[in-house]
Amino acid sequence: MDKQKVRDRIAEIGIVPVVRASSAHEARIAAEAVCEGGIPIVEITMTVPGAIDVIRELTKVRASDVLVGAGTVLNAEAARRCLDAGAQFLVSPGLNLQTVELAVREGKLMMAGALTPTEVITAWEAGSDFVKVFPCGQVGGAKYIKALKGPLPQIPLVPTGGVNLNTAAEFIEAGAVALGIGGELVQTEALKANKPEVIVENARKFLATVRQARAQMASSSIAAKSRA
Repeated sequence: MDKQKVRDRIAEIGIVPVVRASSAHEARIAAEAVCEGGIPIVEITMTVPGAIDVIRELTKVRASDVLVGAGTVLNAEAARRCLDAGAQFLVSPGLNLQTVELAVREGKLMMAGALTPTEVITAWEAGSDFVKVFPCGQVGGAKYIKALKGPLPQIPLVPTGGVNLNTAAEFIEAGAVALGIGGELVQTEALKANKPEVIVENARKFLATVRQARAQMASSSIAAKSRA
């Protein structure tokens, strides 16, 4: 799948499940559960033991129907290993320009991390396809995204941190193109208890919330135009 299709898929679904797990086995279970719940996207973080092998395995088995990305990619060296394993997109918690440059050079989707307006602009100008605003919940949540979108409407923002079922709609309404969701979706307790069905249900709930928020925004937009 080329970069444009990867970008379109993430924007369409509106959710990037962040898989952090204590073992490769748990990561695989989480990935399958998320997909079963209707989200054909999974970000395997480099904090997962054997993360590269998990990415390689998932891309071989599910490449035709699931976007497999690498998260917590801290530098270009790690990015190269992830891409060689088959990762279709890269996500970083902060801004590392060498990593962005590598992704651009290789024609792979990049979601660089940023927090301040300066970092957001720098990431975007460097070629990041989306900008991950992290940790968003600690600096105002949806209100912060809305504040950033005011002067930067052209930059597609993906808030991560502080996104849960109570706040997801607010983030979408604030202008987020998609949501990065970790522990609120891929719950550690569910993995430890071998209850993937909990993650499946979480995925369905988040999907429904995003779709409902987008539908309501579209309806409000149509109503506003008809009154104008």
